[in-house]
Amino acid sequence: MARLKDKYQKEVAPAMMSTFKYSSSMQVPKLEKIVLNMGVGEVKDNPKAIENAARDMGLIAGQRPVITKAKKSVSAFKLREGMNIGCKVTLRGEKMYEFLDKLISVALPRVRDFRGINPNSFDGHGNYAFGAREQLIFPEIDYDKIDKIRGMDIIIVTTANTDEEARELLKQLGMPFSK
Repeated sequence: MARLKDKYQKEVAPAMMSTFKYSSSMQVPKLEKIVLNMGVGEVKDNPKAIENAARDMGLIAGQRPVITKAKKSVSAFKLREGMNIGCKVTLRGEKMYEFLDKLISVALPRVRDFRGINPNSFDGHGNYAFGAREQLIFPEIDYDKIDKIRGMDIIIVTTANTDEEARELLKQLGMPFSK
């Protein structure tokens, strides 16, 4: 069992039950999924860029990413409908907990001048989204094998009804929010 899932079941869920006075253990918010998204804007100039981005994301997430395609044509961006423009991965279950554990304990502390992540990036429904500026913060990425530094969006989807519940859940799991 993943270390973070074990912590959730033994420490976080009981603490949340007492903090928010839930009548049932099924009311306790939990992680639903984590979505990683990487937009590859230079794909119109370099068609191989999408393959490199997908390879990096596959190493980071531990599963093969899905290539995303443009829904509309935008002439200002030289973009046609159906062109490959990015890749994404949805993590659930064990892989989700392992990724979050790796993100909290290894990747985020490797960010230069790291003082915590913004505690106000919740969407009003208990979901948290933030961006990583470079894929090099993850230990799986070999510095010599990357062609370009790319950022990615990381969205943590919870079953919480309010931002306050979700913030407390992530704080209990060890998410390093800034003061």
